[in-house]
Amino acid sequence: MTKLEQIKLAIAALPHDDIVALADWFAEFHADLWDKQIAADAEAGRLDKFAAEALADHKAGRTTPL
Repeated sequence: MTKLEQIKLAIAALPHDDIVALADWFAEFHADLWDKQIAADAEAGRLDKFAAEALADHKAGRTTPL
């Protein structure tokens, strides 16, 4: 049995309140991973193309205020 299978079984055996708490923790954990990935991509310049396109669209009047 893999670790993931063991984790799934352990989660399934938790009381409802613990599952809710785990879900809240995991959502925050996942958001932190996403933030770190975005920061790493920005640092590496992988988002520069998108920023340049967005700025060009804005300068060309192809954007609307939020």
